[in-house]
Amino acid sequence: MANTDFHLEFQEFEDDQGFIKSNQGSTTVTIDDPIKSRKQRKATGTAPEEEEIDPLDSNDQTELLSGEKKSAPFWTFEFYQTLFDVDSHQVKNRIVGSILPWPGKNFVEVYLRSNPDLYGPFWICATLVFAIAISGNISSFVVNHGQPKYKYVPDFRKVTMAATAIYSYAWLVPLALWGFLSWRNTKITSLVSYSFMQIVCVYGYSLSIYIPAVILWIIPSEGLRWFSIVVALCLSGSVLVMTFWPAIRDDKPRITIAIIATIVILHVLLAVGCKACFFSRPTYEMDPSEDHNEPLRTTSTLSST
Repeated sequence: MANTDFHLEFQEFEDDQGFIKSNQGSTTVTIDDPIKSRKQRKATGTAPEEEEIDPLDSNDQTELLSGEKKSAPFWTFEFYQTLFDVDSHQVKNRIVGSILPWPGKNFVEVYLRSNPDLYGPFWICATLVFAIAISGNISSFVVNHGQPKYKYVPDFRKVTMAATAIYSYAWLVPLALWGFLSWRNTKITSLVSYSFMQIVCVYGYSLSIYIPAVILWIIPSEGLRWFSIVVALCLSGSVLVMTFWPAIRDDKPRITIAIIATIVILHVLLAVGCKACFFSRPTYEMDPSEDHNEPLRTTSTLSST
């Protein structure tokens, strides 16, 4: 059996110059410490010119390290693209948070933070518009069904009227509120400030509770309709009050009361106005064919007599 024992022996290599002389035909690779070699080149005065640094790269690195990114101007496509950069999970949580408000939780701080969106408010308003128009037509048909002189004619004007009312409320009221709060921030610096998009987002999501309420208005029961209105007003109104209370609580008491009262009154007017305009008992339309046939039936009866 062969002896497999072997000994490890440390050999001393020759110095660099001796090794190079003995291996003149070989290729050598030298690995130097970059910091040390740079210092040596600076000491000997043979340091090359500094490489140019791209200012765009340095700005991007600074923004990434600081955790902030400059927002695009509002006239660019990138600005509005960020407002629709939201996933379905976030939209669902924001809808649930607007339908089931929790005392002491601010909707902006808990659900929006610094990422408001327009995707949810836009489709909530659009769904509410069609829900009001369709439910109003169905309610008119249910109430007047069975009338001898009633002829069902869908009223497409309800879509235009509902869209004007809902989108005006979802945009003009937040615009006025944002302008007033911005003006008060110049007077009192300790007030909490909200951006215009955050206020629009809060108002848009607060209307989501009205979609199931409007569907219930198809049932021809005034008690059920007013009950659903009161429930929707309490839930959505509490979201608005708890959200904007931190922004006005440090202001003068009369101004605070006036702002809260205005927010609640406008919210009540929207709900009651939609109910009165689209779900009041309509006057049914006479069937013109029956009006023309009635004289013929009378004439034929007299002639036979």
